[in-house]
Amino acid sequence: MKVLVTYHSNTGNTETLAEAIYEGIEEAEKKLVPMKDVDELEDFDLLFCGFPVQACSVPPKAGSFLKQVPPGKSVAIFATHGSFRGGQLAITAFYEALTLVSSDRVIGTFGCRGKVKMSVLEDLSKKPEFKGWVAEARSAVQHPDDADLQDAKDFARMMTAKARSL
Repeated sequence: MKVLVTYHSNTGNTETLAEAIYEGIEEAEKKLVPMKDVDELEDFDLLFCGFPVQACSVPPKAGSFLKQVPPGKSVAIFATHGSFRGGQLAITAFYEALTLVSSDRVIGTFGCRGKVKMSVLEDLSKKPEFKGWVAEARSAVQHPDDADLQDAKDFARMMTAKARSL
């Protein structure tokens, strides 16, 4: 089995998560590459694709990449975000990602918290509609933490096993 772990990262959170996923893949030929440097997808059996959630959405660079995934590829999507796990803003971004991938084989998703740039928090704290989210995001400053990274490794093992069984 050939596995690609690819990501788009602005602050390093998603890159850190991608590295943990890469470490969690066992008994497979694997490659870790930023999305902007991926030149070929056909040779891979499983694609782990990651991005930071931005404004409840998939960033344009990651969205463009997801649209290029060939049909029939097994895909596992991961993301970092300032929200609590299972929060509506992150879930909205995952739903968007699912609509961008042409593959009918998205086999799983994984999200974890990540620190948000202080400049973003400062700008959004001036808007009343974002005050609650800013307070929530400020508490993500220590993430991804060791527990998040272990969860990412476990996710990698589960998705690799699932892809092998398809």
